[in-house]
Amino acid sequence: MTRVASTLSPWERAGVRVFALVLSLFLTTGAYAQDALKSEAKERLGKVEKSLDDWDVPGARRELQALEGIVPEDVEPLKYFQGRVAFEEGRYQEAVELLEGANIEDKPGSYLRLAKETRDIVKDHARAESEHFIFFYPKGKDEVLVPYALDTLESIHRALAEDLGHRPPGKIRVEVVNNARELSKVSTLTYNQIQTTGTIAICKFNKLMVTSPKAVARGYDWQDTLAHEYVHLVVSQMSHNTVPIWLHEGLAKFLESRWRGKPGQAMTPSMLALLGKRVKDDKLIPFEKMHPSIAMLPTAEDAATAFAEVFFAIDYVYTTQGNKGLREIILGLKDGKQDKNAVEGATGMPFGLFEKSWLAHIKKQSFPKELLPREEVVLKENAKEKDEKKKGREISFGDFAEVTEVPARKFAHLGELMRERNRIKAAAEEYAKAHRLVGDKYESVSNKYALALLELRRLDEAEQVLRGSLRVHPGSPSTNVHLGRIYLFRKDYPKAKQSYMEALASDPFDPEIHLALMRIHGALGETALVARTKAASVVLTGLKAEDVDRVAREFLNQDSELVESEDFTQGKAAPSKDGGH
Repeated sequence: MTRVASTLSPWERAGVRVFALVLSLFLTTGAYAQDALKSEAKERLGKVEKSLDDWDVPGARRELQALEGIVPEDVEPLKYFQGRVAFEEGRYQEAVELLEGANIEDKPGSYLRLAKETRDIVKDHARAESEHFIFFYPKGKDEVLVPYALDTLESIHRALAEDLGHRPPGKIRVEVVNNARELSKVSTLTYNQIQTTGTIAICKFNKLMVTSPKAVARGYDWQDTLAHEYVHLVVSQMSHNTVPIWLHEGLAKFLESRWRGKPGQAMTPSMLALLGKRVKDDKLIPFEKMHPSIAMLPTAEDAATAFAEVFFAIDYVYTTQGNKGLREIILGLKDGKQDKNAVEGATGMPFGLFEKSWLAHIKKQSFPKELLPREEVVLKENAKEKDEKKKGREISFGDFAEVTEVPARKFAHLGELMRERNRIKAAAEEYAKAHRLVGDKYESVSNKYALALLELRRLDEAEQVLRGSLRVHPGSPSTNVHLGRIYLFRKDYPKAKQSYMEALASDPFDPEIHLALMRIHGALGETALVARTKAASVVLTGLKAEDVDRVAREFLNQDSELVESEDFTQGKAAPSKDGGH
């Protein structure tokens, strides 16, 4: 998830200069030779371009409308900027026609190509609106995202209005794409850049673009991602697009958790572990090397390191100066200060001292003692390739191929064999041996062990294992679902709700989550939310509404046994599930 600098390609910038020259020559001939008229047209043309560069689309539209009154409608520069404004306002077919009329070449990186490909990708999308957002999504299972996405966006909208004092004008477009290839087509990132760095969403062209969770093998934090990209939009508009990438990404990473609570909750143990290693090895990424985008760094590890670095840069400013410091940096850049000067003004210290203080702030963090497996956004097409590569010795270890400690991997694999033969007690003993060797390091070991304990009704032990796993792998959908089963069985509905909602924040397409939430919302008297989860259950299971009610009663009634293993979402309760997380 990232923001990419919104600049024209070199050839297109040259084209605009040619357009400006053509317009200038046109205005010096015939009836338009009046000096005042020529001066006004040239000034407004410049203002249109500057407004677009500043992420001020309403300002660009106003200047363009004034320009339309003083130059002929068939002048190419006019059509070009009309096309640009139409594109940034989501009027893609109109943008294509105008850009073609301006003789823009249809080639990769041009606004004409972007307008065409975006039009083709979103033309059949469904749409939903809230007070401040318009949400476009592919028809089908992505429908279940709508209410949660709009709630998240409205929540971050309120939070940043309070923290930074900015409310974007009009309604903000949010477009969901099906996969990484589509994301590359609607943005200026290449498919290889997206693959290398795990980029999943982009803020550019006056909108948010996000990949559907269905494209990701094990889900990702899609609600935090929406909030992250919205922070980018607010910062771009507030600053008139003057904030450098390192500060941009730091602000977005630090503030992305504001939709659900306090800022600064996005740092995970694995990111901390990686940062600690890079600090120890003296291999941090210099701020200037993060330009023009963190998504363009050579490796996903470099990108993760950069995100952690800039997170703590903003964390340090916030810790010492609060929201006032964040606002002063953004507004200082808007007023023309360089990034170092803006930071100096907000913190009251020379930039060199700021860097030393920031590094000291990082070193004060409690880094995990060992390098933990890093959370990766694994696209489904990549997951299939990895599975192919596992053929041979590794494939025999199934879910435990990630476990690098061979003895632990063998114990876990033996536990899985015992469990497949319904020897649950023996399976739990083998999983326990593996867990003792690796602790909470691997989700696969912790969850298989917890599932065996659940089947043995050793709920307290299972809960302890799962909670330990969440400390290392926060947000894991499978771990949260398994915890939710325990709390639902105990009729602890508030805790069950929290667990299933946290699972939904990573994997919104698991039918169990919505069916369980139907029961939970009903028990808590949340009637409107029952209707929401019932509608999602209908979409994801393919069942009729009355059948969803029956399934929920059968699998989740108050007197039921614990749902055993993973069978819940593989049987009658969810006949249409296709591994969509």
